[in-house]
Amino acid sequence: MNYLSRQESFSLLTTTTIETVLHSGQKIQFDNVIAATVQRPNKFHAQRLGDLVDQTFFYDGQSLTLQDARAGYHATLAAPDTLDGMLDFARDTLDIVAPAQDFIHQDAFKILMDGVDSAIHLGATYVEGEICDHLAFSAPQNGTDWQIWIQRGEQPLPRRIVITSRDILSAPQFAVHIKEWNLAPEIADDLFEFNASDATTEIEFILVNPGESQE
Repeated sequence: MNYLSRQESFSLLTTTTIETVLHSGQKIQFDNVIAATVQRPNKFHAQRLGDLVDQTFFYDGQSLTLQDARAGYHATLAAPDTLDGMLDFARDTLDIVAPAQDFIHQDAFKILMDGVDSAIHLGATYVEGEICDHLAFSAPQNGTDWQIWIQRGEQPLPRRIVITSRDILSAPQFAVHIKEWNLAPEIADDLFEFNASDATTEIEFILVNPGESQE
């Protein structure tokens, strides 16, 4: 994760699966595809498309916009002037976890290791044709277990992560599988800027912690 935090710009393509538990205890899975582009220190664009969502995130160093094309709405709010600040602001103030946040935050390793009291190296396996180290961690005080597969070699990139919620009935999982990494992406000048159109109607974010608003 430290290797990735040193990259000035990169893009990734992932597939994600989230499980939800019905009152009966039955688990149901929903899939998404996420394409994200990062340009440090303060640019981010991502699209999350799947069974339940059709969302695009725009962050240009000044404001954060979330567009839901399927619902026909978008909302814009002033945001901190760093990528990490924006990610924390979105989570704490808007109750929004940005796509691929587990990988793009510069403190990703510290955040993931919070509450961990045991770790296991399970050996080597292949993900997307790359040999990876398979590691498993347990954070019982947070009610979670998680696994990560990290590519071996000169580019130790995460290739897969699975988070298990132990404190929820039937222990649902959230899995991210990274299909592609690009550490030298060609980035259009306007990729991170949102241009309003007639396609969606502007609404306001609901703040879960109004005291943290940047306005």
